[in-house]
Amino acid sequence: MNRDIAIGADIGGSHISCAAVNIKTGKILKETLTGREVDNQAHANVIIGVWAEALSEVLSKVSPERVKGIGFAMPGPFDYVKGICYIRGVTKYENLYGINVGAAIASKLEVSHNFLVRFMNDASSFAVGEAWAGSAAHVNRSLSITLGTGFGSAFISNRIPIVDGPEVPKLGCIYHIPYREGIADDYFSTRWFTGQYKKSAGKDIKGVRELAEMADNDKTASDLFTDFGTRLAIFLAPWLNGFKAQMLVIGGNISHAYNLFGKVFEETLKKENCNCTVTLSALKEDAAILGSAYLLDDEFWKSIQHALPLM
Repeated sequence: MNRDIAIGADIGGSHISCAAVNIKTGKILKETLTGREVDNQAHANVIIGVWAEALSEVLSKVSPERVKGIGFAMPGPFDYVKGICYIRGVTKYENLYGINVGAAIASKLEVSHNFLVRFMNDASSFAVGEAWAGSAAHVNRSLSITLGTGFGSAFISNRIPIVDGPEVPKLGCIYHIPYREGIADDYFSTRWFTGQYKKSAGKDIKGVRELAEMADNDKTASDLFTDFGTRLAIFLAPWLNGFKAQMLVIGGNISHAYNLFGKVFEETLKKENCNCTVTLSALKEDAAILGSAYLLDDEFWKSIQHALPLM
């Protein structure tokens, strides 16, 4: 039987979301969508066990003969070629440090030796998903960003993440670029909003969703979104122009408040002589699942071998 199904798995900070994907059509088999909450500070065996449990549920809903393997959208630091986790110094998944996640998952699932387990950076997986089956599917060159607890990004040309060369910053992402008194990640993420509101209003807020709900009646909150949209556009415009991006795709939790900063963001882009199309993610949480499943497409897998070690 033709192996036309891949399992895509998106590893978030405290959850796993996974599903079976038809590699030929780029469609998620919705009846297989599965998620689990994960204690990211648990012992490695516990974390791997929860992931394997979710994946087993997906696998139970499809014909085993059709499944080619599993693709993971995985946060870094991570050896995406060998499948080894190198996360350290943060409060999530530190107990996976040095573990071959691919081998551990294959062992837990008791799959055959020809069952493939592959990995790609989570932001790259999101961007590839959008380029394969989402908002950027009809353009050749795009930049996808995720705005949330961190500032994820990936430059895409013909569905392939571009991680080096003169058109993109080092590592092919922008979170680490020096900006003001720190790096871009400090200013284009949730903690900037919560920190600035505390500084301006003297009050603690849980996150951007709470701030967005206040914006109609709280000028401080409203002004923060305007400031965010303006600065984000000024920061992104040179990279979008330098890459000759035809489209910018925006995802992540902060994108749900786009109505509060989108107008000034797009107006400022134009003032910066950047005329690429801006769109919100069509796939949202499904993008990384699709992008990671696409790792089981043989042609795509061959094409990203150069990029994986640099992610």
